[in-house]
Amino acid sequence: MNIISLFRRRQPARRVAPPANAPMVRQPQQPGQQAPQQARQQPQQQQPQQPQQQAQRSGARQAARHYLAAHSVEKSFGSRMVVKGVTLYVRRGEAVGLLGPNGAGKTTVFYMITGLIKADRGRIELDGYDVTPLPMYQRARLGVGYLPQEASIFRGLNVEENIRAVLEVVEPDRRRRDADLKALLEEFNITRLRKTPTIALSGGERRRVEIARALATRPSYMLLDEPFAGIDPIAVGDIQQLVRHLTNRGIGVLITDHNVRETLGLTDRTYIIYSGEVLMEGRPEDIVNNPDVRRLYLGEEFRM
Repeated sequence: MNIISLFRRRQPARRVAPPANAPMVRQPQQPGQQAPQQARQQPQQQQPQQPQQQAQRSGARQAARHYLAAHSVEKSFGSRMVVKGVTLYVRRGEAVGLLGPNGAGKTTVFYMITGLIKADRGRIELDGYDVTPLPMYQRARLGVGYLPQEASIFRGLNVEENIRAVLEVVEPDRRRRDADLKALLEEFNITRLRKTPTIALSGGERRRVEIARALATRPSYMLLDEPFAGIDPIAVGDIQQLVRHLTNRGIGVLITDHNVRETLGLTDRTYIIYSGEVLMEGRPEDIVNNPDVRRLYLGEEFRM
């Protein structure tokens, strides 16, 4: 999908507020944790809080809302139910994998989170707001970046023009656009390529430009669809470094890919989808050592 199509109308420079019809919802229960209690204060039963305590509690509540989640989502195509109540979440600053065999439903789950496919049941939450009814371009305005598997750069433009095309949509101030462009070129080490036609870039260079351009929209989360597809072995490490760079920036990253070893090598947690359900969620080492995952998906001979 063309990234410019995510922004149908010219937007102000900074993040827009969630729409009025996106109600706050309770944080989805995370594996092994109890759902947080509602933040209702009863001053008559509590001692007055010091300003520092109030700030700490307020900060904790805000931090708890910083997630992108799918909660009990379902999807059917005709009479076939392909996603059966999947729940997952991505926190800011972590990389999460979404893996599974062909036909398991992982791509459908991924597309429901991006907004490319509408869920039949369940909800999608963004930083505590229900964004289930919002189309993809509105989710993008609220901070959900998406990098498709197919090359998404404008082949008729050079590197600088690709990034500037997005900045002109999201940043009305020319001086800020120039500063943001310079910062992104330097951040991804592509300043030397700024006048290079994108058709002449290598696979790794192209991915750098695509991610830099996606960051021009100032996302809080980045959804990467098959980031290792079509990448030569030398560029695999480059892509892994880019993902780590995103998480170091505080951006939550959700990755779906068929390259299991490469994905597990860079994610903090991973969900295994099997037959439309979550077979397991956990750290890469736990995933690899789980007997059911090895029997149904990885194979007994799999090694990291």
